Amino acid sequence: MSVKLQNISKSFDSKNNNQTIQALENISFEVKKGEFLCIVGPSGCGKSTIINLIAGFIFPENGKVFVDDQIINKPSVERTVVFQEYALFPWKTVLENIEFGLKCKDIREQDRTQIIKKLLKKMHLEEFTNLYPDELSGGMKQRVALARAFAVRPNIILMDEPFASLDQQTRDILQEELLKFQNEFSQTIIFVTHNIDEAIFLGDRVLILSKRPGHIKSIIKVPFEKPRYFNIRNNPIFLKIRKEIWHSLREEIK
Repeated sequence: MSVKLQNISKSFDSKNNNQTIQALENISFEVKKGEFLCIVGPSGCGKSTIINLIAGFIFPENGKVFVDDQIINKPSVERTVVFQEYALFPWKTVLENIEFGLKCKDIREQDRTQIIKKLLKKMHLEEFTNLYPDELSGGMKQRVALARAFAVRPNIILMDEPFASLDQQTRDILQEELLKFQNEFSQTIIFVTHNIDEAIFLGDRVLILSKRPGHIKSIIKVPFEKPRYFNIRNNPIFLKIRKEIWHSLREEIK
């Protein structure tokens, strides 16, 4: 499915005073079906707001958000969100967490079993099937969150800094796993991150937002074919794109 934001503006009322905080201002862009778009920008520029608008959790004051030319007016199982905080059910095991969305979609038990078995193997979770979230490391929790997101085969996956709290080694491994998943299932993915290297490694394009109120500074096409592996970060073109994005963000932070 494709996603389009058209002339979007969004503000919030401050809880501490009577001021209005303008998060986004006149944002327009389109994400093609099967594309991986990464969004970077200074803190508070509206990156998470964009995710919540596409998810249907909140709505703009001005403009429209479309999925395949249909206006988004509510959340949908076709648009799955993966958060930084894992958002797993603490009272459910690894298997039960992955199974949850499949039950909601009334997938029959035999098919659920096959889907879960495949995902457990892909995410290296087979020996942790019956453990609960508080018995898992941060990396394992995020593997479960990813498996649950892909289990229901959504057309769009929205990811809000899902690897931010992980150590670098685990983060690098999960980035490669995520690209393998997208290659197999062909979902449209919109991924928010503060990490420039992560954005370039994962994205087909990188969208750069200005400081608040967020507007689009530029969108950079990443020229590397997929699949991609860790050593691509040493490529001179990769380093050139990183420098370009860093200077663009540095202007906003200063």
